[in-house]
Amino acid sequence: MKMLRGNREEITSNKSDQVVVELIDISKAYRLFDGSLFWALRNINLKVREGEMIAVMGPSGHGKTTLLNIIGLLDRPTEGKVIIDGLDTSMLNDRALSKLRNEKLGFVFQQYNLINRMSVLENVEIPLIIRGVPRKERIKMVRKAIEMVGGDESWLYKRPTQLSGGQQQRVAIARAIVGNPKIILADEPTGNLDTVSSKVVMETFLRLNKIGKTIIVVTHNREVAMCCQKILLIRDGMIIGEEKPDPNKCILNL
Repeated sequence: MKMLRGNREEITSNKSDQVVVELIDISKAYRLFDGSLFWALRNINLKVREGEMIAVMGPSGHGKTTLLNIIGLLDRPTEGKVIIDGLDTSMLNDRALSKLRNEKLGFVFQQYNLINRMSVLENVEIPLIIRGVPRKERIKMVRKAIEMVGGDESWLYKRPTQLSGGQQQRVAIARAIVGNPKIILADEPTGNLDTVSSKVVMETFLRLNKIGKTIIVVTHNREVAMCCQKILLIRDGMIIGEEKPDPNKCILNL
């Protein structure tokens, strides 16, 4: 356990001053059936530096996933600007946004979002196919990604249903990192997992953070949030504060 806390100190020291995510006066409204507007996010200002690992916590329905979708360029804000790695995304068309997502961002979801009729290799290589990477190179990159999440060669030709929940989530993480993105966005990545599998997933995120990946995790689990370097608190679509995690309460130390 001491080693894990030591790793956390090393991770923190790997942060740089480069801002890789910046939200400026972000608000997001949805029109309801009666024609009124529901403001899911209101006046969000946020800077995330390269190498940070941040948790976002708050009650259900208060804007956490909407915030992650805005950062991930899956949804456009009603007001404000999203700057990813120095690039103002408000100036980009849909094709340019898709390219930026593919190259800079990796996504991990609670439900894994793996395609059961395809092998692990085929699932993980999807972002590389979109990018136009030749097959021989794709297979090398998939093998490396699976190795990085603690998997092995035997996983490659299995289907997701032949793996445990924790293994499936690690495959989903491999798919997120196979294209070497700077930023990993995870929406309740341990929400469907037991404690043992949750620990394995968080160990994987910490290893990735140690090599410089910026990670933003939406979670309801305080023990997961305590593994991060910062906890942002969101309520009613607004960031209402920040909490300093206690590493001793990280799920890995329990």
